[in-house]
Amino acid sequence: MASLAFFSAGVLAQSAKTVTPKGEWLLLPSHVWTGDEHASHDGWAVLVHDGNIAAVGPADTIKAPPITRRIELPGTTLTAGLIDLHSHLFLHPYNETLWNDQVLTEPQDYRTLEAAAHAKATLLAGFTTLRDLGTEGAGFADVSVKRAIEEGLIPGPRLFVATRAIVATASYGPGPRGYRPDLDLPSGAQEVSGVDAAMAAVREQAARGADWIKLYADYRVGPDGSTAPTFTPAELKAIVDTAHLSGRPVAAHAASDAGVRMAVEAGVDSIEHGYGASEATFRLLKQHGTAYEPTLTAVESTAEYFEHYVPGKSEPTERMREAEHAFRTALKLGVIIGNGSDIGVFKHGDNWREPAAMVANGMTPSQALHAATDVAAKILRQSQHFGRIAPDMDADLVAFNGDPSVDIKALQRPAFVMKNGSIYRTPEGTP
Repeated sequence: MASLAFFSAGVLAQSAKTVTPKGEWLLLPSHVWTGDEHASHDGWAVLVHDGNIAAVGPADTIKAPPITRRIELPGTTLTAGLIDLHSHLFLHPYNETLWNDQVLTEPQDYRTLEAAAHAKATLLAGFTTLRDLGTEGAGFADVSVKRAIEEGLIPGPRLFVATRAIVATASYGPGPRGYRPDLDLPSGAQEVSGVDAAMAAVREQAARGADWIKLYADYRVGPDGSTAPTFTPAELKAIVDTAHLSGRPVAAHAASDAGVRMAVEAGVDSIEHGYGASEATFRLLKQHGTAYEPTLTAVESTAEYFEHYVPGKSEPTERMREAEHAFRTALKLGVIIGNGSDIGVFKHGDNWREPAAMVANGMTPSQALHAATDVAAKILRQSQHFGRIAPDMDADLVAFNGDPSVDIKALQRPAFVMKNGSIYRTPEGTP
C-alpha cells in the first residue's frame, strides 16, 4: 500500500477544475461518526474510490488496493460533510453593513464576488452542502455561483438554490416604509399579488434554475409593524401546488403562529424560523411531516447588533427566549428539525454556531449532528447521495479535532475537508 507523505506538492497540485484528483484514499481518523448511530466508532477507517465511499469499518478489516494513499488524521472524528439548510451567500453580517444598504448600495457584480468568497469559507468550515434561500436583491446570481462551483471554477459547497424568493406586494424591503413614495426601489425578493402572479413567479424561478421555491408567509406588515400573514390561503396554495407540480419543494419564511399555520396547511415542505408558533401549530407540523429550521443563531446575532446583547454576560432578549421556547416545543413533540442557521446574518464559515445553539437549547450533541447531516439530507431529498458515511454514498467527509458527538463545539475545529472525493482542507492548511 502506497504511503502518503502528507500531501506532496504533486498530489495537491491545484488545477482549474479541482483541488486534488479523485482516486483511492484511505482515511484514518481516531473516530468515525457515520450518522447511522448516536456514538462514534473508535479505530474505524473510510476507503474512498473515485469520489464515492467504498468501505467503512474497523481499519484492520478494510482491504485497500495497492495504489491507495493513506491519510492519517490522529485526534480527529470523521463525519459526513455538514449541511446548512438556511443560508444567504449574498449577505454578510448586518453589523458590517445593514441589510438595506447591502441591497441598495452594493452592486450585484460585487455581491456575486462576495458570494464566491463566502462559499469558499463555508466549505473550508466543513459544510459541504448549502440550501441558499434567496439572493436578497441579487436576482438569479445564485444559479451562476452554483454552476461555477459545479464546474470547478471556484471552491464551494453543493448548492440548492431558491433564486429570488416570493413575497406579497409591498411587504418586503427595502421599504416601502421610511422611503419617499415616488421612489422605485429594488426589492429583496419577487413581489406578487393574486393567484396568477404567484403561479407565474414560481414558473419563472423554476425556469431560471431554482431547486427550491421560497415564499414569505408573513412579515412585519401589521399597522404597528408587527408580524402578520402576507398571502391569502389561495395565494399560498397556488405557489405550493405550482412548485410541487414541477417537482420542487417549498420553504416558507414564517415567524408568527398564524403565518406558520397557514403555510403548513398550504402544504409547504419546511418552515424557516417559526419563533411565534404555538404548541398546537407545531403539532400540525408533526402531523404533516413538515420540517423546521429554527435559525437560533440569527436571533442571537441580531440581538448582539441591535439590542445590546452580550453573549455570556447578558440575559437572553425577549426574541431569544421566544425562539428558544419554539425550539424546545418542536423538540419535545418530535418535529423534524434540520440544521438551518440563516448565515449571512452572521459570519460565513461560522455555521457551526447553529448546531452549538441547538445543543445549548436542549438537543444532545448527537441529535444536532444528525440535524446537520442525515436529517438535513432527507429534507433535501438527497439521502441516497450524502448525509451519512456508508458505502456508495458521495465522499463528502470532514474530520474535526475532538469528537462533536460528545462536544458539539468540536465543530469549530475542522482539520480535513473532502467533497465528492476531492480534498479542500488538510491539517496543515488549505492546498
